[in-house]
Amino acid sequence: MEYRLLGRSGLRVSRLCLGTLTIGPLQAHLSLTEGAKVIRTALEEGITFLETAELYDTYDYIRRGLAGWPGEVVIASRSYDYTYAGMRARVAKALRELKRDYIDIFMLHEQESRLTLRGHGPALEYLAEAKEKGLVRAVGVSTHVVEVVTACAQHPLVDVIQPIVNYAGLGIKGGTLADMLAAIQEAKAAGKGVYAMKPLGGGNLLKNFQAAWDFVLSLDALDAIAVGMKTPAEVKANVKIAAGEPVPAEVAAAIRAEKKELSIADWCQGCGRCQTQCRQGALYLKGGKMHVDNTRCLLCGYCAAVCPEFCIKVV
Repeated sequence: MEYRLLGRSGLRVSRLCLGTLTIGPLQAHLSLTEGAKVIRTALEEGITFLETAELYDTYDYIRRGLAGWPGEVVIASRSYDYTYAGMRARVAKALRELKRDYIDIFMLHEQESRLTLRGHGPALEYLAEAKEKGLVRAVGVSTHVVEVVTACAQHPLVDVIQPIVNYAGLGIKGGTLADMLAAIQEAKAAGKGVYAMKPLGGGNLLKNFQAAWDFVLSLDALDAIAVGMKTPAEVKANVKIAAGEPVPAEVAAAIRAEKKELSIADWCQGCGRCQTQCRQGALYLKGGKMHVDNTRCLLCGYCAAVCPEFCIKVV
């Protein structure tokens, strides 16, 4: 496993980051024991960088997976909260549920423009104070939007940026793949830590997973690459890929054959809450029921978190 410094944050991370969205209730909804085994396998394979978010509801999995682990680990979490008091409560919740004295990286979740970044100023103010107190080691922002990356590159309070990056440009907003890569280079030159999300396009690029991995691994400006994994076998396969080692043919075939989709149950009432949550415009109302445009859906499962009838999941 390759390890790098995350910009000027002082944090040393594995090039491969385990995204825990996949194991949680918004996607595979593994048992605590199963999810903890995935995390423990990642640690044993040399992955020392884990990411989560308040929305993912995976703090319990991480706490269980880390129980008794003697080595170093870097944890990143995120919240949508935009107020000072709200962000303070979110950080306190993460510390409490993870049973840690500090969170390595705490981020603003999925910023949509320079204006929303400005509107989250009070939350950033709290995170900066939490950093001074040692409750947070680095402050970050995750985004799908090119202009947010460029804004964060010059923002004095932002240490780490997590943009969406994949060879097909899926999910990138406010510009092209080339624009996003230029913004990432700008952020890197400014000393920011940069790690990518959705290198496999939320599972949409699984048929060409080797090409997807080759692309993101070729981007030296990325200190790390986060990908969701839901089984120990997936962890081991991705570690081999990240190290440039061959993946067994039967494993490669299984990865290419895997299909993920957003499922909306027949009992959907068409309330539209999920549509409001979707940043990709992938959901639409028809015949009194919500439907998904699979050409837009990134299979994040965020819509499921707001469904009052529990009828949405990634399967």
